[in-house]
Amino acid sequence: MDYELDVDPALAAAVLEIEGHQARSGWDQPARLYALVDTSRLVAQEPALASRLGLDAPAERGSLTPIEQDDLPPGQQLEEVLPGIQWPDVVTGCAAVVERLVLPPAADGQVPEDPAAAAEFAREHPDAEEVRIVAGVTRHGASYCALRMRSHDEDSAVMGGNDLVPGLIELLRATLLEDENDE
Repeated sequence: MDYELDVDPALAAAVLEIEGHQARSGWDQPARLYALVDTSRLVAQEPALASRLGLDAPAERGSLTPIEQDDLPPGQQLEEVLPGIQWPDVVTGCAAVVERLVLPPAADGQVPEDPAAAAEFAREHPDAEEVRIVAGVTRHGASYCALRMRSHDEDSAVMGGNDLVPGLIELLRATLLEDENDE
């Protein structure tokens, strides 16, 4: 795995924890959304729950705890749902998991404009690659992504970095911005 010097270790650990959890569920899973909460704050507010989950150990201080959210509305893509989400202040960050088909750079300029035709083109492309993407962001501006390719489905082959999926990172960041109407 590649490591970057400006990685938030708590966010990277949370994203990799989510990726490992999703990997145990296998492929062809629906998109998932997670709230990331400061573990110390969770321990202070919910000590019994934190104890049951094993989050009250001193080693957990400074970490983020992922909390899986309800399933997305039926028939909606994550990218359609995210613009309508705004997290409360208790949420330090958020993360999303999606599976997508990616095409090689040589396919640039060949993808049809129509979304249905583009999806068909991707499904039929001989060099399309299925990937699981876990992207996370924090209110402090940190981001981290983990990618697992279906063709290299081993923990040691998971790639990580701050900005591997910039479009998804920006959608997630927007969910953490304060709504100007609330002021």
